[in-house]
Amino acid sequence: MAGTPLTVHEPSGDPAGGIVVIQETFGVNDHIDDVTHRFAAEGWLAVAPHLFHRTGDPELGYDDLSPVVPYFGVLTADAVLHDVDAALDHLAGVGIPTDRVGIVGFCLGGTVALVVATRRDVGAAVTFYGGGLTAGRFGFALLIDEAPHLRAPWLGLFGDLDEGIPMDDVERLRAAAATSSQPTEVVRYPTPGPAPWPGSASTADQRTLIPGGAASSGAAARVRGRKLDAAIPRAESLGSDFGRLGIDLACLQSSGHELGRRPDAPRPTR
Repeated sequence: MAGTPLTVHEPSGDPAGGIVVIQETFGVNDHIDDVTHRFAAEGWLAVAPHLFHRTGDPELGYDDLSPVVPYFGVLTADAVLHDVDAALDHLAGVGIPTDRVGIVGFCLGGTVALVVATRRDVGAAVTFYGGGLTAGRFGFALLIDEAPHLRAPWLGLFGDLDEGIPMDDVERLRAAAATSSQPTEVVRYPTPGPAPWPGSASTADQRTLIPGGAASSGAAARVRGRKLDAAIPRAESLGSDFGRLGIDLACLQSSGHELGRRPDAPRPTR
């Protein structure tokens, strides 16, 4: 396979670790580049592999879904894992150990983030409204079948009013992930559309920095403005497990639009 293009943003000092950012259905566009940059601004070496590079590597807009199909529809499991491996190899090549690497994905990337956490060694994984829970994507198994095999702490974030991902399926995914050997958490937000936030930092309350944030389910929604800096090795909650990386996902929240999809964007088929 050809080499995978990577968008890389470096922190100003020594990196705290590495973050692999997996794109949405719309490619590695300005928004995903901005997400990657925000991780770097928080001290992480952030890398976004370009999953659509075999078909022209487009940067697609949010106002029309029709151009998405030729790119989304031809992705394969082998190709996706090859591209993720290129990002992981980049981080390993600069000396970042696997237990200091996180993977975060949005939409189709949310699907990929969970699968990678079942097949590769990473420190933690976060899925933002990933599809394919009960219907496989790209040749991967259903996420409810993948989740029991998680090899890293995992957090899933979903919107209750997302018509593309039924909440009954989300609850099935929660139960499946809970059978793995890893700490896991699913957080549901009472929001329209697929993103977990209705679009403003004031509403989001910087909840995205939690991954769990506390041992009890639902406590995540009550934790505000808090960095995860707890030590691991025997974590009692997903929050402290994610804390071994110290990842502060609040850096992803930007004022004026939701993370992962503009408020007026059409809904991708996930």
